[in-house]
Amino acid sequence: MLDKFERYPLTFGPTPIEPLKRLTAHLGGEVELYAKREDCNSGLAYGGNKLRKLEYIVPDAIASGADTLVSIGGVQSNHTRMVAAVAAKLGMKCRLIQEAWVPHEDAVYDRVGNILLSRIMGAQTQLVDDGFDIGIRDSWKRALAEVEAEGGKPYAIPAGASVHKYGGLGYVGFAEEVRRQEAEMGLRFDYVVVCTVTGSTHAGMLVGFSTDGRARNVIGIDASCTPAQTKAQVLDIARNTAALVGAGDIVADDVVLNEDYAYPVYGVPSKETVEAIRLSARLEGMITDPVYEGKSMQGMIDLVKKGFFPKGSKVLYAHLGGAPALNGYSYTFRNG
Repeated sequence: MLDKFERYPLTFGPTPIEPLKRLTAHLGGEVELYAKREDCNSGLAYGGNKLRKLEYIVPDAIASGADTLVSIGGVQSNHTRMVAAVAAKLGMKCRLIQEAWVPHEDAVYDRVGNILLSRIMGAQTQLVDDGFDIGIRDSWKRALAEVEAEGGKPYAIPAGASVHKYGGLGYVGFAEEVRRQEAEMGLRFDYVVVCTVTGSTHAGMLVGFSTDGRARNVIGIDASCTPAQTKAQVLDIARNTAALVGAGDIVADDVVLNEDYAYPVYGVPSKETVEAIRLSARLEGMITDPVYEGKSMQGMIDLVKKGFFPKGSKVLYAHLGGAPALNGYSYTFRNG
């Protein structure tokens, strides 16, 4: 479905799928758990899911003649880290708006982790005291205008690369890649579990898996704490992406979003999220973060315990990356 779209390679290639044998056994062994390691997808600044999206956006940025990538996220945004890395790789400037999306007051929160890496890579980071919202932000619009006023040529990349016209393509490719790996492994995954916030990762998967009837088997775990807005954005991105790639119609019921694990608010881990982070680390050596993957891991574990997945199901956990953000939560994990 993606042959007609130009792709700028930023990743190593197909990401590995590994069985989570100890976690599977710990949860009773009736559901087989696997992880697709998007967190190991590149040598660019620790990688992660945003690079799979950016591979289809970079050609448009280059063709536009831009000299500055301009994007936005929270203080510990994985996405802005990846935009900074891509800008460095391309030899472009980078302007990042880092909004106060998370009510978290660890003393080093704005000096470690993702924002530290972005600064090391030469990005201009601007802290803005505005709260969480997955929509288009005025602070980002101002940054684009400021780059132009300074004589630069900006290229706009929205939060999570999600509402960009090509934002969903990378995870259509994810679905195609999974199908190839299923053929090699001699199995078929019954469900895919993915964290959902700005929406294009979930939306791309939904479109990609719709071609073999598995759209509603993509189980989004909301981490936004604004599920109505998130679900609407996933649907909009999925419909736009389906039109781009020539897939069938996407309807509202195709978007499966579990709202039970985003609490207390975006970016703040619950006690159960922290327990899930520790469990996957201690059983599998697999590191998840408090903002995204910890919450989707919590969700998957709880859904297994509740019997959501029928006995014998093979469940693929999409590990989207994000571990650098853990540095901003050092007090939470001061005792491990």
